[in-house]
Amino acid sequence: MGKICCTAIVLAAGKGKRMGAKIQKQYLMLKGKPVLYYSLKAFQDSPLIDEIYLVVGAGEEAFCKSEVINKYGIAKVKKIIAGGKERYHSVWNGLQEVGGEGYTFIHDGARPLVDGTIIERALSEVKRYKACVVGMPVKDTIKISDKDGMAKRTPDRRNLWMVQTPQVFDNQLIKKAYSLQMGEPYINVTDDAMVVEHMLKYPVKLVLGSYENIKITTPEDLEIAEVFLRRKE
Repeated sequence: MGKICCTAIVLAAGKGKRMGAKIQKQYLMLKGKPVLYYSLKAFQDSPLIDEIYLVVGAGEEAFCKSEVINKYGIAKVKKIIAGGKERYHSVWNGLQEVGGEGYTFIHDGARPLVDGTIIERALSEVKRYKACVVGMPVKDTIKISDKDGMAKRTPDRRNLWMVQTPQVFDNQLIKKAYSLQMGEPYINVTDDAMVVEHMLKYPVKLVLGSYENIKITTPEDLEIAEVFLRRKE
């Protein structure tokens, strides 16, 4: 049996309003390179990944190709695709390019600290479960509030995880889930596992990621990511 194809869909179509910057967070500089570069490089360097589809904001395709893909030699990128209105529209646009048997890694381009170890663990688990998401057990106590901001319940944190990306699925499973989702009225889809759980009632395996696998959302996240990058070096 030949090697099963592994595809990475890297999402970089977000606006990043909480950064308070004039440019999208994925293009902000982190140790001299765009934030987006680091996640693309991780998939580029992994021998487990065969191809990458990059989803960017409509109108940013040429800029991203010249300033990221060509500039840094990310040769596995097969196509740069325009994103949609919401995150799940962008994922669906990327999934249209995925065909045949294999596994799809869906990753946020604003998570620059993904690495080969995380990719390897996720692939090992998706082969067993067909659907898995990277994450880490929470460190803090979590409170569930009511609409007035009053604490109503404290769930057992031993059962709580912070979900990260990549989220990895059997190709046919994730494409079926998203095709059903696209025919439904809008719901607040916050990750890909939610689509699989909601549309197919299919169980999703949680896989250890890393506490360093942070998402760049606010200005201080850039400073934290730089510290983590220095440590890796």
